[in-house]
Amino acid sequence: MRTYENPVVPGFHPDPSVCRVGEDYYLVCSSFEYFPGIPVFHSRDLVNWRRIGNVLDRPEQLPVPDEVPASGGIYAPTIRHHDGRFHVITTNVGGGGNFIVTSERPEGPWSDPVWIDLPGIDPDLAWDDDGTCWVALAGVGLARIDPATGKVLEGPVPVWSGSGKRDPEGPHLYRVGDWWYLLVAEGGTARGHSVSVARARSPLGPYEPAPHNPVLSHGGTREPIQCTGHADLVEAADGSWWMVLLGTRPRGYFPEFHVLGRETFLAPVEWVDGWPRVGPVRDRHPAPAAWHPQAADPARDDFDGTALAPYWISPRRRAEGSWSLTERPGWLTLTATGDSLDRPGHTFVGRRQQHHDCRAAVRLDPADARAGLSVRLDEAHHYDLEVAQGVASVIARIGPVRQVLAEHPVPPGPVTLAVGIRTTGVRPPTAVLPGEESPGLRSGGPDTLAFSVEGPDGSVTLAELDGRYLSTEVAGGFTGRVIGMYATEGRAAFDWFDYRAGD
Repeated sequence: MRTYENPVVPGFHPDPSVCRVGEDYYLVCSSFEYFPGIPVFHSRDLVNWRRIGNVLDRPEQLPVPDEVPASGGIYAPTIRHHDGRFHVITTNVGGGGNFIVTSERPEGPWSDPVWIDLPGIDPDLAWDDDGTCWVALAGVGLARIDPATGKVLEGPVPVWSGSGKRDPEGPHLYRVGDWWYLLVAEGGTARGHSVSVARARSPLGPYEPAPHNPVLSHGGTREPIQCTGHADLVEAADGSWWMVLLGTRPRGYFPEFHVLGRETFLAPVEWVDGWPRVGPVRDRHPAPAAWHPQAADPARDDFDGTALAPYWISPRRRAEGSWSLTERPGWLTLTATGDSLDRPGHTFVGRRQQHHDCRAAVRLDPADARAGLSVRLDEAHHYDLEVAQGVASVIARIGPVRQVLAEHPVPPGPVTLAVGIRTTGVRPPTAVLPGEESPGLRSGGPDTLAFSVEGPDGSVTLAELDGRYLSTEVAGGFTGRVIGMYATEGRAAFDWFDYRAGD
């Protein structure tokens, strides 16, 4: 029997939403402050997902001012297909509120935003048989809108507040047979996250909650996958039903730390007595009947094209003139737009960390610039391996503290920088910050990040750092780690970037 491994979209890909068109499935996720926004994936079997673009790939579609803190921006998109067009509705928190974009093709181009004067977050789209368009919002309220203009025609009307847990959010409304089903996330997006459902004969209710709510929760369990919630349902081409949802994979000693962000998982669904029952969310499951493996994001980018691949992202924007693939063909040239990674406005191009054990390396020609390789959670939590004036430095920014932890001379010209990330289990890590003498007195972090410089005489490890400080449990927020290249002074060129699972 074929099996599939969860998560089906690993790394910082939360709040998944899915729709089916014929035998093709399309999935989108939250992207928060990163540009381009809302990654789009395609699959033929719900397991093997291939990134095909981003919904918001033009600056005018995605205003995220510097005043918007990390984990602002794009929340919880919903993707639906109606009348021959794809629709995505979402919230730009701090950048304008709720809006809809549409496209004839999921790869794009997608339209400019149609803004909707509705309060709240996590909007959903559903259509009645007569063409009425409904928007459900966290809360849970329901409004009738004109999706072409964004005009609110009715509501929002409160229809169901969930089963009693905190923060009913991420609603999705479905017509299944003679019933309308309202699926919501509850309990907050941390360890108490759960999924509940109610049904009614009309979108406006009254709603009857499922007798077995929550239909999914891993709160209070020892399951290795936690924070299960914010789900979307889809009927497969063969008539089976499935749920995509977010979850986390915490590591380390109590309280455990998740560093990859919230990821996208897949679980089977059965209908029993008119209610959805969710199968277990496990590391490995029997696979759907169809099986269409697709290529994942490539491990290496030699920057031989004229446009950046869709998996490359930057905080808030990618300023015109800050990057080029043509200035030095075969190299990515970055020009500094800010003098520090500690504040918005800097030049950074990265990709999501998608494996607990991995290695990333770059070939950098710093010239007279200040540039390097960074593992980033937000402006206040990042580790950097930086080259400037013939010296490679490892820098840690942890909350209000910024410190240079190690330095090593490097020769003029191109240099290879690398970070190896490996899990440490629950044992106290052997890696310590400079000045610490007794690692056995510290509880175990989730992983260790080893920064090295590679030259003709081999690799030199400059520092090994505890990964807990680049985790959600320490930094807060809704995102995961992003590993990338940056320039904070002058202009630097990168010959290639290589990312591999394992260490």
